[in-house]
Amino acid sequence: MTPRTDTHSSRAPAIGGLIQRWRKGRRMSQLDLALESGISSRHLSFVETGRTRPSRDMVLRLCGVLAVPLRDRNNLLLAAGYAPVYRETAMDAPEMAEILSAVRMILRRHEPYPAVAFDAGWDVVMANTAYAGMVNALLPDGHAPLPPLVLTSKPRPNILRMLCRPEGARRIVINWEETTRAVLARARREVLRDGDAGRRALLGEVMGYPGVPGPDPRELDGAQVGLVVPVELRSPTGPLRLLSTIATLGTAEDITLQELRIESFHPVEDAAA
Repeated sequence: MTPRTDTHSSRAPAIGGLIQRWRKGRRMSQLDLALESGISSRHLSFVETGRTRPSRDMVLRLCGVLAVPLRDRNNLLLAAGYAPVYRETAMDAPEMAEILSAVRMILRRHEPYPAVAFDAGWDVVMANTAYAGMVNALLPDGHAPLPPLVLTSKPRPNILRMLCRPEGARRIVINWEETTRAVLARARREVLRDGDAGRRALLGEVMGYPGVPGPDPRELDGAQVGLVVPVELRSPTGPLRLLSTIATLGTAEDITLQELRIESFHPVEDAAA
């Protein structure tokens, strides 16, 4: 007698392994995740080992407890055999006009200090006048200047490439090695968390540029490297020390908007202000 083939069984181990990876990444035990999700730890164990195929609602419930980003929620749904539920809208789509207007207002109100909105691939989406001026100082000869406070055209300037390439930010950032090491540490954490192939390739590319520093040994050991790393810029009036903060849209239900970041730079002392 020929065994009956379960069309979903081949998918179950894939989704189970992904859930387990996210659970371990959040440093949660099976019991903790089960309790937070309102299911039994036995059921969760069956899901992770592929003995049980989770329902669509359960996948979304587990993703909610694990704070899985929307793009990765779609990937988990696909792995479980379900259609994605979260959309990804292009920044130049008509329905994005209102969002772009809000981002423009945020960036404008931060002037005269630099501020930039960038996407998951570290591409500049929009910059205020101060940040656009810094970008234009770093662009290769012949490259069209970046206009402030408008949606940038593709291919967009990439923050990691501008920071790491030899003719880029190291010309104007005094503590370039320290700043680059801190930014790349953040980028590595993001790549390890979501495993996106494009972001991983970009990180590998910029890490291969001449002189780009590797991880701080203290970072690898889990030790505290310092409280914060300011960016020290060269200027005609002397060094300018800036701290940055990164904000996100708190209620985004679209992949593009959830991945949007707004980085604002603030003077450390009166001289920089």
